[in-house]
Amino acid sequence: MKNHISLIANSVENYLQKYSCYALILSIFAVVIILEYSTPSAYVFGYLYTGAILLANTQKNRHLAIGVTLGAAMLTLLNLFIPIGKIHNLPTVANRTIAMIALLVAGWLTVRNRIYEEKIAHQQAQIQAQEKLFQIREDFVSTLTHDLKTPLLGAIETLKSFQMGLFGSVTLKQQKVLEMICRSHQSTLQLVETVLDIYRNDNDGLKLEQKPVNLRSLLEEIITSVTDLAQSRRIHINVTGDRLWVRGDPFQLHRVFVNLLSNAINHSPRGSNVEIVLESKGDEQQILFIDNGLGITKEELPQLFERFYQGNSDRQAKGSGLGLYLSRQIIEAHGGKIWAENRAKTGAIFGCRLPAIIENIYEHL
Repeated sequence: MKNHISLIANSVENYLQKYSCYALILSIFAVVIILEYSTPSAYVFGYLYTGAILLANTQKNRHLAIGVTLGAAMLTLLNLFIPIGKIHNLPTVANRTIAMIALLVAGWLTVRNRIYEEKIAHQQAQIQAQEKLFQIREDFVSTLTHDLKTPLLGAIETLKSFQMGLFGSVTLKQQKVLEMICRSHQSTLQLVETVLDIYRNDNDGLKLEQKPVNLRSLLEEIITSVTDLAQSRRIHINVTGDRLWVRGDPFQLHRVFVNLLSNAINHSPRGSNVEIVLESKGDEQQILFIDNGLGITKEELPQLFERFYQGNSDRQAKGSGLGLYLSRQIIEAHGGKIWAENRAKTGAIFGCRLPAIIENIYEHL
């Protein structure tokens, strides 16, 4: 009931405002017409019609504004012919012609401004709708991925219990099947956590727990963790370069390097090598992951680190398009840079640079 009363009140208010504006426009016309036609034609009062034109523009009615403008211009010019037969000198004709042109220009400008205002309002409404839709999508994805973690963790723990024989003896063949299922669940869990982290980082920023990190030691740990993947593809991993120190978050850098190394392994032909090169570049430390795959097309290179970008090339492995985006977030949060490029012959190079710290300070670590 209250809503209906409010709607009626608003309608009445709009009605009164509309017709009070029309009455004011007519009043302005009446006053100006009296002034125009009760005085000699040499006295030009037509400029006062501008007030009526501006009032008409406030009604958001383009036809009304055009009609008022044309009416004002015609009445201003008509005073040259009424009373009929009266001859006017050239300055009077010029003044009235200029006044008519000024009214037409004022009307055109007000109509054009109204069109621009309508376009801007439409674009703002579209932007607000897109922002609202984007926020709804972000909330949905965040909630969905968060709710997926619990059943995945439960499934992984149950599978581990089966592997340990807590529910009875398990044959060797069953162990292999359980290991495969467990790896699949862990990959899914990792993807879910990646999605959660990306949305959290976009909204709140990435929080780092920085300390001195030995890149060589960190990479050796990572190589051990991806041994099964490398062996399954018969990929040999070579590391060259001395130990380099940076100040960073070991956990987050671990995620970046695992992603880049796994990416290099997956995109290399079976039986080939993956090279990891550590180099000191002045006040920065550089890490390169070099594969022997098919390389990256020129069209893909600028988009590789964008969210959800998977690419359309013939490179062997397809992912979610999130790993490289998360890697970019982490490296940039460290004040570094990440990039990709093609090798001179075959394969691709994924590299990153991080601010260096003086090594000898941390020799005792």
